[in-house]
Amino acid sequence: MTQPSVRYTNGRFYSAAEPRATAMLVRDGKIAWLGETADAPAADRTVDLAGTLVTPAFVDAHLHATDTGLAIDGLDLSGVRSSKELLDAVTAFAATRPADGVVHGHGWDESTWADQTPPTAAELDRAAGDRRVYLSQASVHSALTSTSLLAVAEGVEGYHPSGWVREHAHHAVRAVALDSITPEQRTAAQRTALARAASLGIASVHECGGPGTSSEVDFASVLALSGRGLPEVIGYWGELGGAERARDLGARGAAGDLYADGALGSRTASVRCAYHDGDRGLGEAFLTAEQVAAHVLDCVRLGFQSGFHAIGDAAIDTVLDGYALAAKRIGVEELREGRHRIEHVELIDKAMIARMVEFGLVASVQPVFDALWGGPDRMYAQRLGAERALETNPIGAMHATGVPLAFGSDSPVTLLDPWSMVVAAIAPRNPKYRMKVRAAFAASSRGGWRAAGVDGVGVLAPGASATFAAWDTPGGLSEGLPALLPDIDGVVPGRPVCRRTVLHGETIHEE
Repeated sequence: MTQPSVRYTNGRFYSAAEPRATAMLVRDGKIAWLGETADAPAADRTVDLAGTLVTPAFVDAHLHATDTGLAIDGLDLSGVRSSKELLDAVTAFAATRPADGVVHGHGWDESTWADQTPPTAAELDRAAGDRRVYLSQASVHSALTSTSLLAVAEGVEGYHPSGWVREHAHHAVRAVALDSITPEQRTAAQRTALARAASLGIASVHECGGPGTSSEVDFASVLALSGRGLPEVIGYWGELGGAERARDLGARGAAGDLYADGALGSRTASVRCAYHDGDRGLGEAFLTAEQVAAHVLDCVRLGFQSGFHAIGDAAIDTVLDGYALAAKRIGVEELREGRHRIEHVELIDKAMIARMVEFGLVASVQPVFDALWGGPDRMYAQRLGAERALETNPIGAMHATGVPLAFGSDSPVTLLDPWSMVVAAIAPRNPKYRMKVRAAFAASSRGGWRAAGVDGVGVLAPGASATFAAWDTPGGLSEGLPALLPDIDGVVPGRPVCRRTVLHGETIHEE
């Protein structure tokens, strides 16, 4: 059905094509014209932008919609600083839940506690009045569970009788916890997440599902919401050897959370040098280079994107070795055409960055990880030592070397907050990895579309998709974008406020 044409007037436009534009004409979901308000062509409808700044909309290139919605409406544990505070929070929240339900909570981070010993399953039982309890750690690669849920993981790798389960045991517990919500509750959680995204100027999200992360039913449910007055959902199904299944599910690729390793927070990321703390050794390696290559070749056969979750340097090495084996079979140029991707890419050196460039691999990264856990005195330093911690998340180095970037939140691991991603990239813990604000914004917007193999979106130019956001900018502008960093007096500018989000010409958020 043909959309009514819309003339947007009295705005400020972040557009290389027409940097002085104050008006835009949208017809049939595309930008038909940019220029001065006084010269704007006639249209079926006119929208006065009232001086707001119009930019390409954001893309969140790594998200888990159901978990995000549950976290928004559920038990937020990101602020607890001790085992007692966590148990008190569980007690208060459990009182609002039915006796046969599951207490879902997220965000606790023991690295911020003075005593980093979490409560046991028995203590959770008492705090929750014997309700089932599932509390995902900030990384969502481990969880605290009550006794009844813990039983399903006994004998599975990653099981611990205390109730703190990791990786495969965590996946077993997580499946039961997520299966406890009804289809209606699941859809409501997904709508909550997507509506929140739209309200923040996000017009598209990459939903990362797969065995151990979500279910086929969950994945199909969120894909069905795509674009229905909500952001466009681009799905990735992370199942080894599952390219055909991913295609049948409607995914864009057999990628995303296809785990080559775990996470630094749970000491399960696969690393070359042993962890600085704890007893986890070199972490967990879930794939071989041969398995990676076989998966990549299967995806190429179907004309499909492949991709892997790889955080530690040993895991990234394995994935890159797999791509090298695939390149020997099909040639580097054919491999590069697939825009294959690696998620997270946290511990990577110059030689590995060069290999990513060689193979044309996209780095789907989360700059806020560095803001939360980087530097010489936070969680990464606890796990890796201060020197290695300062070398994590070299996003600016990847950009400078030519690695295509797409920024995401990995929500609920970090909050849906796209401007925070930009800030974290332009002001990282290690100053040598700084990015220019325009480059960071591009990775947060156009980069997400390109990472999904979608061109013609993510810029304001005639002929491009009318996918944009309009912002109040209380802190003023810098280089055509909202000012984000403190001024010379240390005053932090106010964050932009989204007034409108438009996806392919359709308004999906308006204030």
